[in-house]
Amino acid sequence: MKRVVFNQKGGVGKTSITCNLAAISAWKGYKTLVIDLDVQGNSSEYLIGAQFRELTDNAADFFRQKLSFFGKGKEPKDFIYNTEFENLFLMPSNPELASIERDLESRHKIYKLRDALENLSGEYEHIYIDTPPALNFYSRSALIAADSLLIPFDCDSFSSGALMGLLETVAEIREDHNPNLTLEGVVVNQFQVQASLPQQLTEELTDMGLPLFDTFLSSSVKMKESRTRQTPLIYMAQSHKLTQQLLAIHADLEDNSKKHKRKKTA
Repeated sequence: MKRVVFNQKGGVGKTSITCNLAAISAWKGYKTLVIDLDVQGNSSEYLIGAQFRELTDNAADFFRQKLSFFGKGKEPKDFIYNTEFENLFLMPSNPELASIERDLESRHKIYKLRDALENLSGEYEHIYIDTPPALNFYSRSALIAADSLLIPFDCDSFSSGALMGLLETVAEIREDHNPNLTLEGVVVNQFQVQASLPQQLTEELTDMGLPLFDTFLSSSVKMKESRTRQTPLIYMAQSHKLTQQLLAIHADLEDNSKKHKRKKTA
């Protein structure tokens, strides 16, 4: 199952959700890959540390070789690294993603990630794609390549407005490039039970018919500590409330993966 985690608004918990759901998948025994397409490299730093910038075979190198007409080049698997967590693998970001984006777009390389993931799907049971907080070449590539979309939503009015634009983008991608892309769910993040605005906004999303996961993620300094220590919550604080909430969401994803697999084999 190939999942893209995307929202055009920054600061909604995209990286935290990507890395922690992927880590839970790996912890449960699934061979899991994280692909970091955000030039900032937050997922890469979370999972392997700041040294990700020094790795010579990375997401930028993967895309760069698609600009060359000469030679076969390396296979997608050659740009993937082990993390210290069993079953969890990473295609790291690199700042050079920004410098090659225009060439990739002008040369119509938008389907190259999709082709690579078709190659890798037999190797990895679950693939999570972290994207930049903008609708650009890389986020479009991820939406075209993925089976499903997870949208982080952080319960403020600005996030609500950005969500409407995102849904229009998804509809366009589905119509023009990827008819099988499904909105698997909205992950409500930074939810405060005592505040009225989060309650109001989530009710509005439900009334619109959007698929919200039943479990909302609480605001917690434990997540910041997890990122500082470069250790996903399932390995750092398994009994913590936020970890348990992430486990509940992952359980829903597992059910969806089984349904997806049955549908593909039917």
